[in-house]
Amino acid sequence: MSSAHQWLFGYGSLIWRPDIDYIERRPAQLRGWSRRFWQGSHDHRGMPSQPGRVVTLIEAPAAYCDGMAYLVDAATAAETFAALDHREKNGYERHELPLQFHHDNSIRHGLVYVARQDNHAFLGETSLAEMAQQIAVSKGPSGLNSDYLFDLARALRELGFEDPHVFELEVAVRQLVNAGGRAMHIEAHE
Repeated sequence: MSSAHQWLFGYGSLIWRPDIDYIERRPAQLRGWSRRFWQGSHDHRGMPSQPGRVVTLIEAPAAYCDGMAYLVDAATAAETFAALDHREKNGYERHELPLQFHHDNSIRHGLVYVARQDNHAFLGETSLAEMAQQIAVSKGPSGLNSDYLFDLARALRELGFEDPHVFELEVAVRQLVNAGGRAMHIEAHE
């Protein structure tokens, strides 16, 4: 790690729950990538026997992903990224990619955690209905998988970001949770 401050880009739970010390936080965009619920979560939002689904980034030349960039102090960067490496241990790797900041369109390089398709927990693309069903019933040590989705959708809306994949999945999961009512939540907690 260099002796300079380092930008970190969050596009999932890092948006609403960074749990890191940072100097500055700015809305930013990663061009050429799409956020998708294609990564399995065996350690946070699911279990090995019933993995949940969390977001990763998929290369898509015409796409973009809005998120939050955090400036990490050089003095605490090693400790911060060691903690993040543990948090993102289930198939994510650090990549340095160009970030475009919303307020001034300036571009800086930042570290981004990406779960590539060849990682052990990658679930990949499937139908919206299948993803929604999996998310609606999965639970892990960090809580309900549906809460992760709902928190992400809420955070994106609060920031004024559009993400059709997240919002369509949110609608589908809410319908399942509402249709199953309390029974689905009780089953997910067992």
